Amino acid sequence: MQPAPPGQGQSGSRRGARADALPARLHVPASLAAGLRALLRQLWLQLQQGFALEAERRRPFLWLPIAMGAGILLYFAADREPALWAPLLGLALSAALAFALRLRRFAAMACLAAAAAFAGFAAGVWRTADIAAPMLERPRIGKLSGFIESVEARDKGARLVLLVTDLANVPADQRPKRVRVNIRQGSVAPGDHIIATARLLPPPGPARAGGYDFGRDAFFRGIGAVGSISGKIALAPAPHPMPTRLAIDVMIDRARNALTKRIAEVGGGQGGAVAAALVTGKRGLITEATNNDLRAAGIYHIVSISGLHMVLAAGTIFWLVRALLVLSQTVALHWPVKKIAAAAAMLGATAYCIFSGSDVATERSLIMTLVMLGAILVDRAALSMRNLALAAMMVLLREPEALLGPSFQMSFGAVAALIAFAERWEGRSRTEPPRVLPWPLGAVWTAALGILVTTMLATAATAPFGAYHFQTFNPFGLLGNAMALPFVSLFVMPAAVFGVLAYPFGLDWPAWALMGLASDVVLKVAHWVAAIDHSTVTVAAFGSGVLACFAMTLLWLTLWTTAWRWLAALPLIFGVAIAGKPERPEILIERDGSGMAVRGPDGRLAIAGKPSRFVLQQWLAADGDSRSPDDPSLRAGIACDRLACVAQTADKRTISYTRERLAIIEDCQRADLVITAIPWGGTCKARLVERMTLSRDGATSLYRTASGWSSHIAEQSDSERPWSRRRERRLTEPGTRPTNQSVTVQPAPAADNEAEADTERLQ
Repeated sequence: MQPAPPGQGQSGSRRGARADALPARLHVPASLAAGLRALLRQLWLQLQQGFALEAERRRPFLWLPIAMGAGILLYFAADREPALWAPLLGLALSAALAFALRLRRFAAMACLAAAAAFAGFAAGVWRTADIAAPMLERPRIGKLSGFIESVEARDKGARLVLLVTDLANVPADQRPKRVRVNIRQGSVAPGDHIIATARLLPPPGPARAGGYDFGRDAFFRGIGAVGSISGKIALAPAPHPMPTRLAIDVMIDRARNALTKRIAEVGGGQGGAVAAALVTGKRGLITEATNNDLRAAGIYHIVSISGLHMVLAAGTIFWLVRALLVLSQTVALHWPVKKIAAAAAMLGATAYCIFSGSDVATERSLIMTLVMLGAILVDRAALSMRNLALAAMMVLLREPEALLGPSFQMSFGAVAALIAFAERWEGRSRTEPPRVLPWPLGAVWTAALGILVTTMLATAATAPFGAYHFQTFNPFGLLGNAMALPFVSLFVMPAAVFGVLAYPFGLDWPAWALMGLASDVVLKVAHWVAAIDHSTVTVAAFGSGVLACFAMTLLWLTLWTTAWRWLAALPLIFGVAIAGKPERPEILIERDGSGMAVRGPDGRLAIAGKPSRFVLQQWLAADGDSRSPDDPSLRAGIACDRLACVAQTADKRTISYTRERLAIIEDCQRADLVITAIPWGGTCKARLVERMTLSRDGATSLYRTASGWSSHIAEQSDSERPWSRRRERRLTEPGTRPTNQSVTVQPAPAADNEAEADTERLQ
């Protein structure tokens, strides 16, 4: 055997040493990989077992409303109006595939989820086409005539909804079908055909980029313009007979107004006003101070006829009918007393909804109540998550736009949390019988504990939605609800039922007097809680992504029954982390250029111009700023003269808000950013935001970047939806030049601002 060449043996030995060492080096990673694979396999098996258990409990059905909601969100995300045939075709194909794959569980469930999503999308297209009506394209002042659909008395004057028969200088095909106006004086009644000079405005868009779209809300309420009537109102002959549907609505509204007046007079003061609102849904007599106290105490929901009132009214009728029937032994033994009482409660709840105005939140509550009572008729559990899912699907198919509003989100979120807790509570293991306290301690303890637990659950479930839509949180809402709800449950609503039954006989005054006294107690509680420091905490606005995280947390936690529900902590942590550090805009500009807000060196907003009070409230709330719109510190840090206002940001950039054309020319040379409500077609060295740009983009928010500002706008110029503002886009179409004539800025009337429309949606 020949010796190896010089150096070759050493090289081979080194390679051999590396070869021997290599497996030892890879031994630990290989074991980790094997352990990781085993862990993943175990997790997958547990997930399959958990899903099989959920399917055995028929829980996947509960996710169909979620899929339907996803389809509705996709519909509203479209930048133009979709065709109806496309989602209907998708629905048919998905349903056919689900039937064909019915023996394969996962595939069939996926097809059913897709069918639900297509159904939600199709419901959105159908609803929009069904309710579509012209919306006013620009502000107008002229003769308005129409039938009065409803009258709501207010502190000063009244609010009217008119079915329009004529509007001066507006063609019939562009005339709004319905308008909402305020009057300061004059006496009119539902059904009257009037003529008056009105100042009308298009329903406004969002007050800030990413804010609630009030124009879309007005569109789905059938309102094409808002405004006011300041002059004389005259009765005029109608050009055609009153429509049958309107005649029925007028008859109901007249009865509501008469009962509202009766309850308010007997109840007296704000207690009587609140009592009237609970029965008829007319909240115009409640003062803003009372509303603020109720909001701060976290009990504003008691004056919005919703799930609480519907359940209490239906429950009172159910108990009353059942108690009367069981007085007869023959009836109790031979008749289905419980089902008869449920049917009577369904009729009573429906009548309550109609008489209280059939508001959007009330109709949703009625559907939920009817589903629960209907379960009794078919011998099923009344309070179950399946019934809630059925109610949600019925509401979404009927009113897809409800998904975007706080009322739907908060009411269904609260009920889902309560039902999930009831399911866990009933399914808990008991090692020993519960202790029984002597009467009346047992009853008091049970009632107090029930109010405490349900209030905590409802507050936790609805807090993210309230913070997203209203930027407020009421930390003492638990205290306010615990003190006020017993009076509402034990005195106010039962008295309301008995008062309505006694009203035709003229024996109703004791019920309204009792309601007024109990409502006064509730208002005193609200005022006391509102007086506590920090009873209302303003939180900075967060985006829809954070809201989606919170919503997924709630859904995952309530719809799952196995241990996998604790994975809800993941989206919760992610949402809290993002919401804790919101991105605040550097500059906020009102949609008509009448005012702006600049973030100063101290990190707080300062204003220039004259933004409307409501818009300023929206800006401050979204910024997490608890200052009042009247706070003088809002004007600090901005230097103003007759021509313009000048402010500086934290990074020393100069912002100019100009009122005159000469100031625009000068400030375009000096400032970094020029904002004006004047149309301007000339050149500008600085970045310019002028009237025509705002008319196209709506409310604008500017965020700081290294090179300048990034712009977030409230209305996308390429969006063509029925509720979009089209007038402003035509003014800036390619090939046209904006004129340099001055435009008078006309903000919405204070009495008809969007704040009232916002608070009418359930908190």
